[in-house]
Amino acid sequence: MFKVQLLWIKGKSYSGLQCVCENYFYAIISCLCCYTCLFPSISPLDCSLPVECPAGQHCLSSVASGRKGELQLTLYEKSCAIASQCNVSGQKYASDTSFNYTNVCCETDLCNGAVSIATLSWAGQLLCLLPALSLLLA
Repeated sequence: MFKVQLLWIKGKSYSGLQCVCENYFYAIISCLCCYTCLFPSISPLDCSLPVECPAGQHCLSSVASGRKGELQLTLYEKSCAIASQCNVSGQKYASDTSFNYTNVCCETDLCNGAVSIATLSWAGQLLCLLPALSLLLA
């Protein structure tokens, strides 16, 4: 039986934070940490909360695209996942809209990383820059 305690330490080999767990005998064991946000999340930047995954699970990153009228929507999900959820595609439904999704998994700490602004689409970058642009033009 394990008493799991999430500790954050700096780890040179992981270029950042990593998970460490303790069991009842206070032996440090390795556990997998993943970023999380639940479907539907409208921005990959919302997916920045790290959580500890149950043993045997992987880090999942999912992108879903759908259309509602003329509006193209993209939704994001990051979480821990069982193997059968990995590397699959299918359909999800949210707000009366059908979304086609693709799940990708990985197996190292925080490998389903929070997305930086550099990887957002041009439209996402433009939306992020609009407040600064409005200040410059004012």
